[in-house]
Amino acid sequence: DSTVPSWLVGLNVWQANPIILEKLRELGVLFAAEKYSHSYPHDWRLHKPVITRATEQWFASVDNFREAALKAVQATNWYPAGGENRIHAMIANRSDWCISRQRVWGVPIPAFYCASETCKTTLLNGATVEAIAKLVAEHGTDVWWQREVADLLPAGTTCARCGGDAFTKETDIMDVWFDSGTSWSAVLEQRQNNAPHDQHYPADLYLEGSDQHRGWFQSSLLTSVATRGMAPYKQVVTHGFVLDGNGRKMSKSVGNVVAPQAVIDKCGADVLRLWAASVDYTGDVRVSDAIINQLADIYRKIRNTVRFLLGNLNDFDPATDRIAYDEMGFLDQLALVRMQDAVRDVKAAYDSYDFTRIYQLLQNYCVVDLSNFYLDTAKDPLYTRRANDPERRATQTAMYEIMRALTGMVAPVLSHLAEDIWQHLPATLRGSDKASVFLTDFPDDTIERIANADHVRAVGDALFEVRSVVTKGMELARAAKTIGSSLDAKVLIHAETPDGATLLDRFLPLLPRLVIASQVEQASTDLGETMTHGGNGFQVLVTAAAGTKCGRCWHYETSVGRNAAHAELCSPCAEVVADHVAV
Repeated sequence: DSTVPSWLVGLNVWQANPIILEKLRELGVLFAAEKYSHSYPHDWRLHKPVITRATEQWFASVDNFREAALKAVQATNWYPAGGENRIHAMIANRSDWCISRQRVWGVPIPAFYCASETCKTTLLNGATVEAIAKLVAEHGTDVWWQREVADLLPAGTTCARCGGDAFTKETDIMDVWFDSGTSWSAVLEQRQNNAPHDQHYPADLYLEGSDQHRGWFQSSLLTSVATRGMAPYKQVVTHGFVLDGNGRKMSKSVGNVVAPQAVIDKCGADVLRLWAASVDYTGDVRVSDAIINQLADIYRKIRNTVRFLLGNLNDFDPATDRIAYDEMGFLDQLALVRMQDAVRDVKAAYDSYDFTRIYQLLQNYCVVDLSNFYLDTAKDPLYTRRANDPERRATQTAMYEIMRALTGMVAPVLSHLAEDIWQHLPATLRGSDKASVFLTDFPDDTIERIANADHVRAVGDALFEVRSVVTKGMELARAAKTIGSSLDAKVLIHAETPDGATLLDRFLPLLPRLVIASQVEQASTDLGETMTHGGNGFQVLVTAAAGTKCGRCWHYETSVGRNAAHAELCSPCAEVVADHVAV
């Protein structure tokens, strides 16, 4: 460089610093010199100081379309919502965009300079840019460095100022954020409605880390608004970054990296996907072996839930065995209403990219609504009734609907599990000729298709208040050694209110299945000091069940032994077995 004094040529900054100080002393212009420590930018990877220098740069003015860009921000859906305020503030307060970089690789800035020492006028116009664009489209960006100026410019190009025809090339490249920021044009517009891609502009969604509000999200927005007058995306989702279990940045040197492939090899891809859904991705998230192991347990619970559903549909054909909703028992109706509630809530969470809520809803539905309630209460009709008993078929119908809905709900997160279910379903249970679960529609979330859903839901809540009192009473009776399992119990219930008494009157035959007891009776008077437990307007007395334990249904029944051919069974079980033997 001709601007550098000969006595500094070839020296790096560290070598030049003391020589410059000495030169200033010789000239008598050095006021003071001392060493002191101060904050200074360092390269994050090499941990060495970053030496900066002043150079001429290219800038793109944002002022001309700033207001349009801010309106485009408002027209976009941001997840989380705080992302809108963040990028809005950045654009509202940003200076002009420095679009040049001093690097030896990248997309060149297609500018030329008059070679005359007395002129140096910049040449950059529509004709020259179009000529370079055609060459790049045919030969790639390396053509800029491979060809001489005369082979790049249109024939007859001269300097607008001095008329000269000799030029030099710009050596700066475009800011790499300009490259990625125009991907909406290079990718989406180029492939728009062009099979097999069938992509379109603007994009449905941009997804990246929260640092991209000043990077890709912003450069994409500015280039699109400046040239197309609109945002390049309809929605933007931002996420945080992955830290170790102690909240530290992962580093190979520290040895705290949790490798995704290692998790997949050990637990399967679905467990890793479930972890990703379980964390609040809007901020930094933590992962460790302990956290992954927790998620593996939850995954197994969901898988076992589906396994139970499928295992009890082996003899069910919806074409011939389905029971109409109106003909089902109340617990089966309640299970379908709660299924529809889950589908509606999960779909709403998917629509808003709230994956943490999806995880919570799916876990709660499988554990609370299914495992702890419905599937537990379903065992009696499933295992003890005749194969074609309407009550058993009604339960299977509900389980069939639940299985299909659950498979669809988990598919976006537990993709391998959902596809595994689909591929092993008999054709009679698929209800579709699609080759993959991912070619089917998401489950119907229209709760209104169950006409009495509100009533069923309200009655179900009331019955669960009874159930919670009974469950607590059983726990106390079990602790007192009065009973062992819940089927060892006889439950006496007294309602303290007229509404409670009406509820018991109506659903008393259903309560043994709901609370999983051998016998449930209604008491007309206060249970007083004999009460095992009370609450929610009900009193409960738990005692040992009357009769003998049936060897088939495990209920205590006074009818056990009445059938001489099956002396160890209660009368209903003896009849089912006798019919089976006869067949």
